Amino acid sequence: MAITPLDIANMALAVLDEAPIDSLDQDVKAARLLNLHFDLTREAELTKYAWVFAILRATVAGSDTGSGECSPNFAYELPADCLRPLPPTRNGEPDGVPVSWRQEAGLIYSDQPGPLAIRYLANLTDPNDWDALFTEVLVAALAIKVAHPLTHKSGMIDIARSAYDRALDAALNANAIQRGGRSYTASWSSQRGDNRVAPGDNRVLR
Repeated sequence: MAITPLDIANMALAVLDEAPIDSLDQDVKAARLLNLHFDLTREAELTKYAWVFAILRATVAGSDTGSGECSPNFAYELPADCLRPLPPTRNGEPDGVPVSWRQEAGLIYSDQPGPLAIRYLANLTDPNDWDALFTEVLVAALAIKVAHPLTHKSGMIDIARSAYDRALDAALNANAIQRGGRSYTASWSSQRGDNRVAPGDNRVLR
């Protein structure tokens, strides 16, 4: 059965024990809040983790920036639907030989001449393209976002967070999220080829 953004919004409201809405455009507080947060929360949850269903492949042509040897002088434009690239390798496979790279805006800079085979997390907007376990995570994430402004009950925030943790654990246990080595960590900065880690974030999911 097809699932819609309205279905997901109403599942988020059910987590908070709130009445369902008829439309995301409905002029009621719950609809306004969910409409405000829906797309951004979806993109954020897709970007946070290497969801297997959202990993796509592309071969991108590069251009020589002329910055010289021993530097990432080849620039590659990321696909329009790319939320973030996964660390590139010489053969484009996750267990391949890594290449030196960095990302700036919509470009990858690398010392690898093109074409470059990449894997990336795609901005999939149709709920029917999603893994059911991702849908559960998104439902809980939306519930967290709207819990306080909608219910003004701190207990509902805790309920939504617990639902999120359970959904994420289920996704990890089912291998719906790619993990291991360079391909998956909890910190986005450690996905990068220079292995930088954001200050205060040294978490790694194994």
